[in-house]
Amino acid sequence: MIRAFRGLLLVALAGCAGQPSAPTVTEPELAVLPPPPQPMQCVPYARQVSGIDLRGDAWTWWVKAEGHYARGKKPRAGAVLVFMKTRTLPLGHLSVVTRIIHAREILITHANWGSAPDARGRVTRDVRVIDVSPGNDWSELRVWNGGDFGKAYPAAGFIYPVATTTGA
Repeated sequence: MIRAFRGLLLVALAGCAGQPSAPTVTEPELAVLPPPPQPMQCVPYARQVSGIDLRGDAWTWWVKAEGHYARGKKPRAGAVLVFMKTRTLPLGHLSVVTRIIHAREILITHANWGSAPDARGRVTRDVRVIDVSPGNDWSELRVWNGGDFGKAYPAAGFIYPVATTTGA
């Protein structure tokens, strides 16, 4: 399945000749999953792809990870990015980092992002996210949303899929 996916990726990339490409980055591969057969929310998607076994609303993951998983303010491939709850994100949001572009830009894959009816429950891959926080700490970010970077959203940080040795 992975060979077939890579073959499709190479064919797709060959069709993009002439367009600028993202810098080559060597990072661990994420699980290659087929598109979900039914609509999917961000929490089960992030849990399935990252292997981080937490439950509850997206915004609660940051606190629930303490003592169980490493957390931090630096993006890493495979880490779960935790968006805080806001008026427009009342349950928060989770996404999985797929690639680091540079210190203030990453690509994420996530489920159920966007207000358009066709975006609900859909998994969107390799979406650009930029850090716009004054302290360069990924606490405020903008997500590419079909033509521009939308409004700024607060983020708690990144949960790394490595269990801590002091689990509570």
